[in-house]
Amino acid sequence: MNRRHFLASLPLLYSGRLLAAPSAPARFLLVFLRGGYDAANVLVPVSSADYYALRPNIAIPKDAALALDGDWGLHPALAETLHALYGRGEAAFIPFAGTEDTSRSHFETQDSIELGQPAGNRSYASGFMNRLARELGAGRGISFGTQLPVAFRGEAPVTSVALNMAAKPAVDARQSELIARMYAGTALAAPVAEGFAARDALMREMGDEMIAANRNAIAPGAFEAQAQRIARLMRGEYRLGFVDVGGWDTHVGEGGAQGYLAQRLTELDRGLGAFAGAMGEAWRDTVVLVISEFGRTFRENGNRGTDHGHGTVYWALGGSVRGGRSAGEQTRVARASLFQDRDYPVLNEYRSVLGGLFGRLYGLDSGALARIFPGTTARDLALL
Repeated sequence: MNRRHFLASLPLLYSGRLLAAPSAPARFLLVFLRGGYDAANVLVPVSSADYYALRPNIAIPKDAALALDGDWGLHPALAETLHALYGRGEAAFIPFAGTEDTSRSHFETQDSIELGQPAGNRSYASGFMNRLARELGAGRGISFGTQLPVAFRGEAPVTSVALNMAAKPAVDARQSELIARMYAGTALAAPVAEGFAARDALMREMGDEMIAANRNAIAPGAFEAQAQRIARLMRGEYRLGFVDVGGWDTHVGEGGAQGYLAQRLTELDRGLGAFAGAMGEAWRDTVVLVISEFGRTFRENGNRGTDHGHGTVYWALGGSVRGGRSAGEQTRVARASLFQDRDYPVLNEYRSVLGGLFGRLYGLDSGALARIFPGTTARDLALL
């Protein structure tokens, strides 16, 4: 190795730790699941007796959960992409993640996360993704959707690309009627009717709230359809992207290993797989972070769904991710460890986690990270 190559390979000093210098300009895509997805039915606490006791109708059975380790399993709808990436060491989970905001309001918590500023000292003129774009240089940020998200507001120029928002429903009204007739008079007639009734109840009771919580985010099925287009742009000049995916406010008829949530997860999983495949060689220097404004209540409610919670689980995916594990501070999942006797606690504060990730991914120093997340100390979870 000659002197120039040796100097280029020297590690960076960041927050008192030695970090490897990035070998290529990194790509980062933030996928925001709007509506607060049910983290406990995705990263399943299979070793928790309380999980099964408090979710008698919607828990993921131990024999249905995809094996990760002794404490955690994965929803079976995520077998095709997420579980495969985990097995290859290209996906990691960060349980007990989130914000200090305890309002349990979609809108307040979404804004709190996207602004990335200390509580009590916030300005809607600047979101954390725009501040990151400013540190990285102009012309790098791109937002996928019909409106610029709060996270990308600010001085740095950001390209906005509209996507096809709607997804064809898995089963429309005519098909529902045909299916119901097909099973009429059989032992499956009642379960089929109950499933359609739960879906209709969901749309009646929660339709307005879900639409509002989604904030014009694309549907999971639309994300699947648009993933290759997103990848095509991220392979080019854009190194920093944001896409929000709606449909996660599961108050009614959530389902367990099958049902409403499972269908949304299948679509999201396929979309992530399509994106990873379309990135090609660029996947090696790409990180995808999947987050949501909060998790759901640990107990199921009377409508076989879950209500607004607190702590959630983040997913980190990419060719350079140190995966095959769960990262960050953790606690045993039990009723005694719940926040306010109802939710996952937040042990891994989101600004600290993202700051540590950006420090690794882009080689940013403590001064740059303080401008992106003021009043926060970055925490390196060694995700890369």
